[in-house]
Amino acid sequence: MKHSDFLNSSFSEENPFMRTEDIVSWFHSRMEAHRFLIEEIPFADLKEWGFCKETGNLCHKSGRFFSIEGVKVRTNFGSTVEWTQPIINQPEIGFLGIITKKVNGVLLFLMQLKMEPGNINMVQLAPTLQATRSNYTRVHQGKSPPYLDAFLNKSNSRILVDVLQSEQGARFLRKRNRNMIIITDDDVPVYDDYCWLTLGQIHRILRKDNIVNMDARTVLSCIPFVQESGSVSAPAPPPATESGAAGARFNRKLLASTLDTQCHRHSTDEIISWFTEHKMKYELEVARIPLHSVKKWTKSDRDIRHDDGKYFSVIACRVEADNREVTSWTQPLVKAYERGIIAMLLKEINGVFHFLIQAKVEPGNFDVLEMAPTVQCITGSYRDVPEEERPPYLNYVLNAPKECVRYSTLQSEEGGRFFREENHNIIVEVGDEFSEDVLENYIWMTMSQLKDFIRYNNFVNVQCRCLLSCLGFI
Repeated sequence: MKHSDFLNSSFSEENPFMRTEDIVSWFHSRMEAHRFLIEEIPFADLKEWGFCKETGNLCHKSGRFFSIEGVKVRTNFGSTVEWTQPIINQPEIGFLGIITKKVNGVLLFLMQLKMEPGNINMVQLAPTLQATRSNYTRVHQGKSPPYLDAFLNKSNSRILVDVLQSEQGARFLRKRNRNMIIITDDDVPVYDDYCWLTLGQIHRILRKDNIVNMDARTVLSCIPFVQESGSVSAPAPPPATESGAAGARFNRKLLASTLDTQCHRHSTDEIISWFTEHKMKYELEVARIPLHSVKKWTKSDRDIRHDDGKYFSVIACRVEADNREVTSWTQPLVKAYERGIIAMLLKEINGVFHFLIQAKVEPGNFDVLEMAPTVQCITGSYRDVPEEERPPYLNYVLNAPKECVRYSTLQSEEGGRFFREENHNIIVEVGDEFSEDVLENYIWMTMSQLKDFIRYNNFVNVQCRCLLSCLGFI
């Protein structure tokens, strides 16, 4: 297996099993083939879940899966220096894995159509395997997830990607999953809700709203296109485009930013020094506290919400899904009040695209901060605050001319824990009017440099990884 196999797959839509134009219709046909139901319920109707008398924490009776607890946060990052909030505590490391196989010389990815209770479309394209430890050890007493053995017993496959990656630091307490891609030469059975796709096909459908789930996007973000030695993969054919000259230019420039190892504004050592300096500068103290000790949050019989009506709430839901390992259950979910924004500013520097990355502190981070998109926020939370308290560059993104927007879709967050939460994912290209000199906790990085840091855990946050995964070369 060569890194160029990933690159060649990203240019290809030649797939003997599924044409690109048939993906959406297959998606809808499979969705109609199943029965799904989700409804909000009072906390009292939760089964196997309850509030602990001593702490008020919302937990599963097995002590597994996850719990809703409280944290007290102190930091010198941002305008709010101290607060308490509910947070998801899920200490288990789960599997997010994709099986690949070369067919007619092209690498194909085995994707599943997976129902999650919080999905906006109820179902979305997911990795081959998406399972927490509680799921695959069958704490729920249901069936084992398909293809689990391919990741537990790798004697007939080779590992292409294997890295622990963080999840949303504002909602999870130090949560990580094992992101894996393996390749096999064996025959792989393809069940009804699974299909083979090229990377080019996946990037094509990532231009549509809420089709590819967050778990698939984070795994895809880990794909390397350059050898570890720093040598560039085999030359690729000119990328095709459906968006005219401007789209073709963007594809070429993005490819150059992905493969380039020389024309960056900052060296890797400079980026590590910048990152380390901000880890020392910013303080983050996070203490677990009982949920009933969280201030400015109120529990009713149907939700736990902030007194100002901001941020998110915790709700309870009843779920039915005839194609899951367990066909009916109840569980808590975190519900956002409104759509957020995840945005990256992009600028051509030294002839190569650079992304504007911020060092961002979030309470659930393992090590104070991670590299994040230029803007990552719930826009409504800043609607009535003074200009100086708004996230840097937010107004620039919101007011970007249409001709400068290079990517724009709505993408969902993880449907197993979040209820119909989506963010506007947007890439905006800036020109000479935007200075290369930026705020001290921001830095310009090429795609190649970001890919290098994604190879390791706790550097690039999930919002940044998922946005980058949406960018293809055709």
